[in-house]
Amino acid sequence: MFGFGKKRQKKLEDLSMHKGVGLITAYAPKSHISEQFRTLRTNIQYSNADQQIKTLVFTSSGPAEGKSTISANVAVTFANQGLRTLLVDADTRRPTVHATFSLLNERGLVNLLTSKEDLDLGEYIVPTSVEHLSVLPTGPVPPNPSELLSSKRMERLINTLSKNFDMVIFDVPPLGSVTDAQILASKVDATVLVVPFGIAQKGAVIAGKGLLEQVDANIIGVVQNRVPQEATGYYGYYGYYGNYGYYGKKDKDDKAAK
Repeated sequence: MFGFGKKRQKKLEDLSMHKGVGLITAYAPKSHISEQFRTLRTNIQYSNADQQIKTLVFTSSGPAEGKSTISANVAVTFANQGLRTLLVDADTRRPTVHATFSLLNERGLVNLLTSKEDLDLGEYIVPTSVEHLSVLPTGPVPPNPSELLSSKRMERLINTLSKNFDMVIFDVPPLGSVTDAQILASKVDATVLVVPFGIAQKGAVIAGKGLLEQVDANIIGVVQNRVPQEATGYYGYYGYYGNYGYYGKKDKDDKAAK
């Protein structure tokens, strides 16, 4: 894979923090890319025949690789299906969900995890203009994000949210920088790894997959985004590789056989 300039990465990160991400599934629901998001939704729903997936993490191996865009748009597609859907911004260091939905980020997940009293979820979860979709922003920046996410209080919150919503999607930090993604991936039903075409480095993706496997995360697939038009006929095509086949064990076995 080709490298991706750090300056451009930083620019994309800053842009998503201040402007949010594009919700093509909301403003162009009949587009080809929106259809790909609906296909991704279907693949997620049928990825496990034995257990219904109700809590889901999207992460990536590095920054500015599109995991916030994908998590938000997938959340819209679940809501469009009539499912009570919650998008939780668990990237407390670089939050984007509040900007995407034009909300203040004064309170949210961090308040629920740090309060010594039991708080009313309804005061922190915000309905959006998309029917059946609500969001939980991060709230104030905590001094100890990893400790909060690994707490028993977080486990109880996940359990409560899964009882009140049909689908809970967590947008978490990239795997390469902090342990937050590993922590949450170990607590939810399933995890999807986002791998942008021509940007993510193969070694970093394999390392990220290894980090998830260390905590016994249920990796149900890989989404490859930002595929150029000449590769598919549609710029921005979102391909899905169930059981992380594109960067998984099969790839290593093929190398060993050569």
